[in-house]
Amino acid sequence: MAQPVLHDAAASVPEHPTIRTLQSAVHDCRGCDLYRYATQAVFGEGPSRAQIVLVGEQPGDQEDRQGHHFVGPAGKLLDRALEEAGIDRSLVYVTNAVKHFKFEERGKRRIHKKPRATEVQACSPWLEAEMAVIQPQIIVCLGATATQAVLGRAYRLTRERGKFVSHRWAPQVTATVHPSAILRAPDDAQRHAAFEEFVADLRKVRSIMKS
Repeated sequence: MAQPVLHDAAASVPEHPTIRTLQSAVHDCRGCDLYRYATQAVFGEGPSRAQIVLVGEQPGDQEDRQGHHFVGPAGKLLDRALEEAGIDRSLVYVTNAVKHFKFEERGKRRIHKKPRATEVQACSPWLEAEMAVIQPQIIVCLGATATQAVLGRAYRLTRERGKFVSHRWAPQVTATVHPSAILRAPDDAQRHAAFEEFVADLRKVRSIMKS
C-alpha cells in the first residue's frame, strides 16, 4: 500500500450536521488516502441521542464489505458481552475512530493494519461531529487507538483502564480493551478471563448509566 497522503476530513463535514447527513457525506471524504483502498466508508450507527457511544479503532474486513460495524467475530463477542453486562445494544451508538479499513494483502486475505496517528487525526472531525450531534452521557473507548483518539496520545489504556474521566464530548469517558484483543488471547482459559474482565468494565458503564 502506498504511503497515505494526509489532509483533513473537516472540509467534508456538513455545516449543520445530523447523523443522516454525516453518514451520507463521509463517502466523499478525502481526508487521507485510505479511501482509495477500502470498499467503502463505514460510519457510526445507532440512536442519534444514545446515552452510550462505543468507539472502536476502524472497520474490519467484514465491516468494510458489509458497511456495518462489528459484524465479524469481534462483533459477536461484543454482543455477548453487552448482553451479559445488561446493556441493550440497540440503544447504543457504535462507531470507529477511523472510517475506512486499513489493511495489507496476504494472498487473498486482507489483514488488519493499525492506522497511523496522523490518519486517526485526519479522521477526527467525523468523530467530533458525531459526538456533537449525539451528546452522549458515556463514551466507551475500545482499544488503545480509540482511547488515544478521544483522550489524547498521552493517555495509557493499560494504566487507566476502567476509570472514568470527564471530557468535552461527554460527562463520562472510560476505556477498555477492543473485543478483537480478547479473540487473540493464546488459549481458552485466557480468552475466558479476558472476556470476564471486559464484561466487568461494561457493567461499570451500566452502573454509571443507571445512576
